[in-house]
Amino acid sequence: MTVAQPNAIGAPGYNAEVPCVRESVSRARALVSNVLAAWGMDDDVADCGKIIVTELLANAVEHTETPVSKVIIERPSNGAVRIGVSDRSHGAPRLKTAAQNAESGRGLSLVAAMSSRWGYDRHPWGKVTWAVIEASAWREQ
Repeated sequence: MTVAQPNAIGAPGYNAEVPCVRESVSRARALVSNVLAAWGMDDDVADCGKIIVTELLANAVEHTETPVSKVIIERPSNGAVRIGVSDRSHGAPRLKTAAQNAESGRGLSLVAAMSSRWGYDRHPWGKVTWAVIEASAWREQ
């Protein structure tokens, strides 16, 4: 079992390693849900976060040969949440236009629609694909 690790310094954040398989999506969604609830995020932000992590992890599973991905949840400011998923591929993620009857190919379009911005950071070992959700409503803590 993977335990979420809080960041020791800097902006608040959590990360957890999960096997890069479809069955890990529910664990990633639960992590996002729990972290955003702990930060007092409203349900709309949490719902967007769960969809974003689902799509990012699904892309890592589908398009890379990564054995383990890291799910990263950060709060770069009080009004934003950044969700990322690592993989070992150096290939850039690309928005695609899926055919109307296609069963896949819309993941990054959903991520782009639900976030204020998205992108990826290259590293020597691969990349982290991420999306930022601008949070307008924080519950009183």
